[in-house]
Amino acid sequence: MKAVTPKTVDDYLSNLPADVLPLMEKVRAAILFAAPNAEEIISYQMPAYKQNGMLVYFAAFKDHCSLFPASKQVLEIFKEELKPFKTFGGTIQFTTHKPLPVHLIKKIVKYRLKENEEKKAAKKLKR
Repeated sequence: MKAVTPKTVDDYLSNLPADVLPLMEKVRAAILFAAPNAEEIISYQMPAYKQNGMLVYFAAFKDHCSLFPASKQVLEIFKEELKPFKTFGGTIQFTTHKPLPVHLIKKIVKYRLKENEEKKAAKKLKR
């Protein structure tokens, strides 16, 4: 990967190696399918998605790819489905040989949408 600071998700993707690009495009498509109204941004030099707060981030690294669900609770909620993958902190790691299933990405994003909606509603009640 080139050491270029991306300004858009398209910029980010255009700098990925050819073997990783199709996987990262699938991750992006799954996120946008589950959260069609999410704002697509670059945050921490990674693709990120916001709707009522941060939803998820994703990134490709030398030896793996990661989905960052911006919620440690996600790792607990989806613990069984995530067993085949390395998880720690707020990270789910996967590879081109062992990709994170699209249906699971969609479930995680929908869960994050619900979490953010609940936080937003709770803030309104406190006012």
